[in-house]
Amino acid sequence: MIGSKSLGQWSKLVGLGLGGLIVVAGILILAARGVTTLPGVPEFLERYPGEYHIPDFVDPGFPGWVRWTHFLNIFFMVLIIRSGLQVRHQQKPPAFYTPKNGGKKISINLWLHTSLDLLWLANGVVFVVLLFVSGHWARIVPTSWEVFPNALSAALQYATMEWPMEDAWVNYNALQQLMYFIVVFIAAPLAAITGVRMSEWWPKDASTLNKIYPAPLARAIHFPTMLFFVFFILVHVFLVFTTGLRQNLGYMFAGTDVVGWAGLIWFLIAMVVVVAGWFAARPLLLAPIANLFGRVSSR
Repeated sequence: MIGSKSLGQWSKLVGLGLGGLIVVAGILILAARGVTTLPGVPEFLERYPGEYHIPDFVDPGFPGWVRWTHFLNIFFMVLIIRSGLQVRHQQKPPAFYTPKNGGKKISINLWLHTSLDLLWLANGVVFVVLLFVSGHWARIVPTSWEVFPNALSAALQYATMEWPMEDAWVNYNALQQLMYFIVVFIAAPLAAITGVRMSEWWPKDASTLNKIYPAPLARAIHFPTMLFFVFFILVHVFLVFTTGLRQNLGYMFAGTDVVGWAGLIWFLIAMVVVVAGWFAARPLLLAPIANLFGRVSSR
């Protein structure tokens, strides 16, 4: 039994869900291809191919700091989502954590979640600072209103399963640029702001501030933000794998635009580290670390 259903029942539900997803996807692909035959649409796609020229000061490629912060983002995000779901659905925490300063006792899953949040935010701050220092900000921050018609064009091309022509080593397509901008400058700060509101770090006695920004509002935003990240990750991984696996992994994991096996090898090593982190994130191994900053107890 998994939850209230047997393995067979879950298998049927997953099968039905995948079958329905395939049918819906097929309908959407046919509809999108039909749209491309409508009057004016081919001309629109020709005028707006899906990308626009970015400023000349942006160097091509992915420097080491981009690749390392990207890997750390993967690592932290996977464990943040896992620990967040554990906190959301836990009934009896396996252990508790009490800060050295005598603050409120919390579950060790919540301690892990907030600790990972801090590391994820620190990694994000490093990424954003280097992004603007290096000039690479123009890769994910729109610099022309042409981003919108080109993003629409790219979305239509993706929907037809005829991928837009692109060279991510030099320039993202407009839809990618908008999505990366939303993730970095909207979704990530939103996750942080709502997370802080629900954490033990928020001042409980600030009555006026609590009325302006109540915890239920933060809670109502925080979970959908996590769902957005999950959706983005799934689509992102799907496109990485289907639009040129070795080339895309070479860009981000090996730092080269030469199609080879190095990127795939480094990606597999990275996934081993992520999986190891997943299994290591349990009370037996977390307790010694948590005890450095407070006290872990069974009740």
